[in-house]
Amino acid sequence: MFSIGSGDLAKFLFAIGALLLASNLLGYIAERLTVPRIIGEVAGGLVLGPTFLGYFFPHAFHWLFLGFPQESQLFGFLMEFGLMMLMFSSGLKFQYRFKGTDAKIGIWIIVASTVIPFIIGWLSTYVFNPAQFLGPDNNIVALKIVIAISIAVTSIPVISKIFSDLGIMHTRFAKIIVGVAGVHDIILFVALAVASGIVSAHNGINLSIILRSLGTTLGFLALCIFVIPWALRRLTSKRSNFLFRASFLGYFLFVMIALSTVAGYLNVDVMYGSLLAGVAAKFTLPDKLWNRLRTGVSEFSFSFFVPLYFGIVGLQLNLARDFSVGFFVLYLLFATIVQTVVVYFTCRFIKNDKLTSFNLAAAMNARGGPGIVLSQIAFSIGIINQNFFAILVMLALFTSWMAGSWLRYVLKKGMLLMPGDENLVIEKAQEEVLWEPEKPAPALEH
Repeated sequence: MFSIGSGDLAKFLFAIGALLLASNLLGYIAERLTVPRIIGEVAGGLVLGPTFLGYFFPHAFHWLFLGFPQESQLFGFLMEFGLMMLMFSSGLKFQYRFKGTDAKIGIWIIVASTVIPFIIGWLSTYVFNPAQFLGPDNNIVALKIVIAISIAVTSIPVISKIFSDLGIMHTRFAKIIVGVAGVHDIILFVALAVASGIVSAHNGINLSIILRSLGTTLGFLALCIFVIPWALRRLTSKRSNFLFRASFLGYFLFVMIALSTVAGYLNVDVMYGSLLAGVAAKFTLPDKLWNRLRTGVSEFSFSFFVPLYFGIVGLQLNLARDFSVGFFVLYLLFATIVQTVVVYFTCRFIKNDKLTSFNLAAAMNARGGPGIVLSQIAFSIGIINQNFFAILVMLALFTSWMAGSWLRYVLKKGMLLMPGDENLVIEKAQEEVLWEPEKPAPALEH
């Protein structure tokens, strides 16, 4: 019933191994070059995809990734599950507690960096012709929502990784940005879920469909934030909960799959269910168990599924054919300037100094994983075409690199990230030594 020929299986496993090797290797090299790992992982797919291998050696590319009819579907499953794991992991990193005056800064940045860039992104579609980027669904309203989100979105996983690599995850600056990014992206993914719901309606666009989709999405959000954690705390504490006792990680993966399934049936995007499952687990567990779950999910997903996900994103790109360099440069400048100006002047308005304001603006520009997730979901459900998909992926990669480079420069020059971090001590994680050659035994003296 569920079978695949041994020859096809061997070819598929070989393709997975090649992509996993390329993504992890180039991701590692990217980290050594102080570039976000995500850039190297996507580059692994670019090297093996139509951008390079398919362009110079098309027969090798087709043999490796399109060798039998079901291969693209198998890669599609790996991609979707990798995306689910990425979103679940992002939800687990959600921070909602601010200390003292940090709450004021966080709320102002959340409101300003969500609402204003979204509105400007929407209005920008009246300046250029967005129809050139329409996907097969041919839905202009959904496309405008995606464009608006792309201007406003910020990456929780990438900015967290940048802070960890720089050794500043413990700082006041990092805690504010991570907290802001979490709330910020949940709000923006509501908009993406609405766009997905509009596309799923297949009955044209009217106010009733938009309001129904918005109401369903917000209701699902409220369910996952308020009801699910309450229910999970009671179920998890019961001695009769044999699933939890059988497998701690398996239990919460089941919760992720269950909420993703419910989201799919409600025409709320499946990936939004995975994100909120992570948030619900965060609200459910005490810190000790939350750390255990976060570590388990990270080891499970970031060693295999997530690198493959970003590698497959690279496979889907064809920068040699479907990429408008000129428009991308303009779009990159526009998106970066809008988010920078909005966050900078918001922070200046609430009496932050110039350097702090610019540092916060730079960090909020890292679009990373959520930017790629936005592009991949919009592309997979037919909102955008191949050209705009490539533009949004490259936007996410370039803005992440720019944010990381600026913060690294600030630290190198000994400048202050923000008040409260004056006596900054860099907390670099020690690289794990997995294997050392044995020292030869001393020679015996005769």
